[in-house]
Amino acid sequence: MRTADLVPEDVVLEVGPGLGSLTLGLLPVVDRVVAVEIDPRLAALLPETVAARRPDLTGRLTVVEADALRIREIPGPPPTALVANLPYNIAVPVLLTLLELLPTLDRALVLVQAEVAERLAAAPGSPAYGVPSVKAAWYGEVRRAGAVGRTVFWPQPNVDSGLVALVRRPPPPGDRRATFDVIDAAFASRRKSLRAGLARWAGSPAAAEARLRAAGIDPAARGEQLTVTDFARLAATEPVGP
Repeated sequence: MRTADLVPEDVVLEVGPGLGSLTLGLLPVVDRVVAVEIDPRLAALLPETVAARRPDLTGRLTVVEADALRIREIPGPPPTALVANLPYNIAVPVLLTLLELLPTLDRALVLVQAEVAERLAAAPGSPAYGVPSVKAAWYGEVRRAGAVGRTVFWPQPNVDSGLVALVRRPPPPGDRRATFDVIDAAFASRRKSLRAGLARWAGSPAAAEARLRAAGIDPAARGEQLTVTDFARLAATEPVGP
C-alpha cells in the first residue's frame, strides 16, 4: 500500500479482484474501492467475502460486473487511483484503456508479467522500448516499482511478475489518436529507418522523409530512438502535397 502512495480520500479502481485479497487490503486505507470483475461468480462472491471478513467496510465497496476493456463509465465518485493485479494477457490494453477513459486517475500501480513491466517502463534507446513504452508515456511518468517472484502466488505461475507505477502528467501537445497511429507504424518494422518504416503512413518514403525533417527528426533514425513528444510532433506535421 505504501508503494501505491494512497491517501484516505482516494477512490481506488481495482480490475480483476478475484477472491478479494487485494480488495481487503485496500478497503481500510481508502474512501472507496470500485472493483471491476468480468466473472459473474467472482463478482457475486466478493461482497460476501468482504461482509464475512470486514463487515465494517462493506459500504466502501462497489462491484461492477463488466469487461474492463469495454466499460464506458464507472459508477459513483470518479476514481483517483488504479491499483490492480491486471490479467497478464491483456494488461497493456486494459491499462491504456482505463487511463484514457478516466482522466481523474492520477496514479496507477499495477502488477503485470515481468517482461511487460520492463516494456512499459523502458526508456528510449533501450532494447525493451516499444509501443507499450511510448503509449504509456503519453499519460504519465512510468517506472518499475518492484519485482515479485512466482513463489508468492498460488497456484504458482510459470512467469515472474513486476510492479509498474505511473504518475499522470499532461500529455505532449498534439492529438492522441494521430500520435498513436505514428507509433504503431514506426514500430511495425522496428529494424527499418523511419524514412522506410513510415512510408505507408506518410504515402511514400519521400513524403515520410519530408515530414520527419519538418519535425526536426533524422529520417535515418529508428522508432526506438524517439520520445513520445517526438512522435506527437511528427504526427502534427502537415502531409506532403502531390
